[in-house]
Amino acid sequence: MKRWKRLGGTLLLSTLLAATPLWAAGTEAAEKAKGHEVDLQLLSINDLHGQLNVTDTIDGKQVGGADVLATYLKERAADNKNTWMVHVGDAVGASAPVSALLQDEPTIEILNEIGFDLGTIGNHEFDEGVEEMLRLIHGGEHEKTGDFAGADFPYTVANVNWKESGKPVLPPHIVKKVKGIPVGFIGVVTTETPHIVSPDGVKEVTFTDEAKAIDREVERLKEKGVKAIVVMAHEGGFQDSDTGKMEGPIVEMTRSIDDEVDVVISGHTHSYLNGTVDGKLLVQSYSSGTAFSDIDLTLNRHTGDITNKQAEVVTTYHQGVQPDPQIRKMIQSYEEEVAPIINEEVGEAKTAITREASPAGESAMGNLIADAQRWKTGTDFAFMNPGGIRADLDRGPVTWGELYTVQPFDNNLVTMTLTGEQIERLLNQQWQEDGTRMLQISGLTYTWDPTRPAGDRIVELKKADGTPIQADASYTVTANSFIASGGDNFTVFSEAKDQVTAGVDLDALIQYVKQLPQPFSAEVENRIKTNSE
Repeated sequence: MKRWKRLGGTLLLSTLLAATPLWAAGTEAAEKAKGHEVDLQLLSINDLHGQLNVTDTIDGKQVGGADVLATYLKERAADNKNTWMVHVGDAVGASAPVSALLQDEPTIEILNEIGFDLGTIGNHEFDEGVEEMLRLIHGGEHEKTGDFAGADFPYTVANVNWKESGKPVLPPHIVKKVKGIPVGFIGVVTTETPHIVSPDGVKEVTFTDEAKAIDREVERLKEKGVKAIVVMAHEGGFQDSDTGKMEGPIVEMTRSIDDEVDVVISGHTHSYLNGTVDGKLLVQSYSSGTAFSDIDLTLNRHTGDITNKQAEVVTTYHQGVQPDPQIRKMIQSYEEEVAPIINEEVGEAKTAITREASPAGESAMGNLIADAQRWKTGTDFAFMNPGGIRADLDRGPVTWGELYTVQPFDNNLVTMTLTGEQIERLLNQQWQEDGTRMLQISGLTYTWDPTRPAGDRIVELKKADGTPIQADASYTVTANSFIASGGDNFTVFSEAKDQVTAGVDLDALIQYVKQLPQPFSAEVENRIKTNSE
């Protein structure tokens, strides 16, 4: 599938709830003139990830940053007094240091200041566990930052319940009114969450099927007389830029849910979506504040239903846009607070070190991180999940903040003992039903055969010195706490003996870089090979 390339500032698709014949156009205009219809604008972001002061470049033009995003949103809101701003999860987590070092409180404060009206949760809201997620939403005290007021706007999620009581962790739906017309919002988060966050962080809750949760809440909204229904789903997909065809879990979910749902706002895959599935408008606007969705709805006062709907995905180009002064001031205050930490220079990179993987699945950045973890703990081997590597390093001076951006989760390192047979099974778990996750490695090499079935692709497994790894021998291993507890479906780690916590992964990387001969480097070394090479 050829995915959307961002070639312009605005991508637009208009859809109608039902086809409107030409003879009806005058009638619709008359209805609007009589005040029988109400326009509602939804401005939506997804996957902000606390990237408050981080920008990107698209087509040679600068985009992103919370201060620029705020200007766009406020200008759009000024055009329609019936405007609600919403976010579709992962507002926090994997955040830039300016937010993460302050427990992501800055991101919530900025969403408050911009004027957000509603949110749902993504998998990254669970990065530090359910209680910390709820503290950011409802407010409360943290040992690092003190008391925090929380979000000024409500959150909804319909498919996350407390394991012990079965009760919802957050309201499963929320009803808001525009000119007296009720609009129902239902939030859901991907059921993959327990597999892509630390299992310890979600052990107190259960995740239920998104579509079933949505349909349950739709029935409850119908009982309340609500006809206009919007789903905020932290679940994703992709759209072909040539054909407009959309694929992925969010598409199947949208197709299966109750037709009373009018709009599905998506997240999770950091992609572009804008189209119609089974009569429902489906939209997603990339990530990190580089774009937002402008969803324009027309509601009928008599029926309470949505009669027209269209969506625009707008890229937040800087050119010709003045950053919002209040948001800029807030960001600067956060930057000053964390500056002594993030500006510390810890080394100098001889060349750029990137996450770009070889055809076999090995990256220079993955090697650097895995080597750092094995160096820190002194184990035979180390394994690093690719999803935990979030940025590249440029050539030149490397700061603490840059390394934090590379590895922002503050996972603990865990040492353990695995047999050679378990290590082989672990590596075979890299090919999963929902995609391939190539572990980055240190202390060993292996060859895999792409023609063999998943679960049986490892054909040669050796220590770094070329000595074969014996199936019945025991080896010491290091991994971060996310995968060590079964994250990303690497369940073999749960079989390990002698698991011991051994410090924080970021600390190991910083210390490792500091002790390397400068300028330092890392490169692909054919630790991972395929037999087709």
